[in-house]
Amino acid sequence: MVRLDHLSKSFRGRPALSGLSLEIQRGEIFGLLGHNGAGKSTTFGLMLGHLHPDSGEAFIAGHSVQRERAKAISRVGAIFEAPAFYEYMSGWHNLQFFVSLSGIVPDERLMEVVKLVRLEKRIHDPVRAYSHGMRQRLALAQALLPNPEFVLLDEPTEGLDPEGIQEMREMIRRLRDERGLTVMLSSHLLSEIERLCDRVAILHQGRMIFCGSWKGGEPHWRLDLDDAAKAAPVLEKLGVVSGAHHLVSLRPGGDMADVVAALVHAGVRVRGVEVVQATLEDFYMSHLVP
Repeated sequence: MVRLDHLSKSFRGRPALSGLSLEIQRGEIFGLLGHNGAGKSTTFGLMLGHLHPDSGEAFIAGHSVQRERAKAISRVGAIFEAPAFYEYMSGWHNLQFFVSLSGIVPDERLMEVVKLVRLEKRIHDPVRAYSHGMRQRLALAQALLPNPEFVLLDEPTEGLDPEGIQEMREMIRRLRDERGLTVMLSSHLLSEIERLCDRVAILHQGRMIFCGSWKGGEPHWRLDLDDAAKAAPVLEKLGVVSGAHHLVSLRPGGDMADVVAALVHAGVRVRGVEVVQATLEDFYMSHLVP
C-alpha cells in the first residue's frame, strides 16, 4: 500500500528526515515512533504532499505522491495536525462544508461515517458543545468520508481521557478488521501503539533506527530467592544469565521448572517466579541512540 523510497528533507539547512525507506502492507496497522523533532510530522507531510522532499519519493497504492499527487492521495484519509472546525456550525454542517470543497458526498454516506464513529446522537449539535473526544471522532469522520483505503492518524489519542482512548483504539481496530483499511499512526502513548500495531518504525534525529515487529523476544524471569549468593553457582551451571533488576534469562531450550527444581535441590528457597515480557517502552528505549 505504501512505499517510501529514501525520503530526505531539510529546513534551513538542518536535516529533518534523512533517507527514510519503508513499506507498509495492505491491511496493516503501522506505528511511527520518535521523540519530538524525530521526523514524524515531516514524514506525514511528505506522504500527503504538503511538503516536497529534497530527495526521494513516496508511493501510495503504486502512485507517486510527488508526480501524481491527485491519484496518490485520492483514497487517503488523514488526521494531521490539530483538526479545525467551525465552532458555531453543527458537526453535520462542518462535514458537509468540507466535502463540498472537493466534491459531492451523498447524505447517506455522511450518515454512514457518522455512525461508524458513533456521533449520530450529537452530530447536529454545534461543535462548540463538543468534548475533545467528540472533536477527534468528528475529525476521524472527516478523514473517512473519501472512502479511503489508507488512513494517516497523527496523535489520534492526544488529550483524550482513558474512555476516549479506548473508544479511539476500538474504532481504529474496526477500520482494519471490518473494512480492510491500512492505518499508519503516530503516538506518544507507547501503550496504545503496543496494543494496536502490527509493526513499528522508530525515528531518531531524522533517521530510522528500527523497522519491524518489536514482539517475539525471549521473556525474562524475576526470581525471589532467600539466598542469591548460594543460588548463583546453580544458575551459572544451568546457563541462566543474570541481568539487572533481579531478572534472569534462560538459554535456548531451557525450562524454568528445571531451574526451580535445581535451586530447591541445592537448598535455595524459591519464594516466587514471575515471567517478565519486555514492553514496547523497554524496546523503544533500548533502540534510542545515546
